Amino acid sequence: MSRPRAADALIGALAPVAACAVALGALSAWVGAGRAGSPPRIEVAPGRVFLPFGDTEDTAAFFDITNSGGAEDRLVAVRSGAAGREPTLSLHRMTDGGAAYRAAVGSASVPAGGGLSMTPLGLDVVLRAGADWRVGDVVPFTLYFQHSGQVETSAVVVLPGG
Repeated sequence: MSRPRAADALIGALAPVAACAVALGALSAWVGAGRAGSPPRIEVAPGRVFLPFGDTEDTAAFFDITNSGGAEDRLVAVRSGAAGREPTLSLHRMTDGGAAYRAAVGSASVPAGGGLSMTPLGLDVVLRAGADWRVGDVVPFTLYFQHSGQVETSAVVVLPGG
């Protein structure tokens, strides 16, 4: 008669052990997929903005963004009270024929433990330059992130290629 009780006890003990194993496996997969850890920690280095040349008033600004946190964040908007119109995120693209064009994008990923570096041949911020901007001027910007909120920074006006 002791055998059925032992079998019942074993079955009763296996259920919580199996539930713990499943939970541990799910948590391990969550951590392995990068979905666990600390929240994003965003830092934005002072950037640079090109002084427009010729007849154009539009220009581009570039920032280096780092995320030392354990979760991804997204850059969702950029603002500057010194710009002649609302800045937009833009991505340099190439057609199959080799022609270059810019396409507006709604947001940009800033990976956990990584960063995002804007360049003239990649992601940048397109804006209308102020009429009185000169090389060396400092332009204020606010970058908005999905999880980290807003980050105040600035960009120095430089000559393209300089």
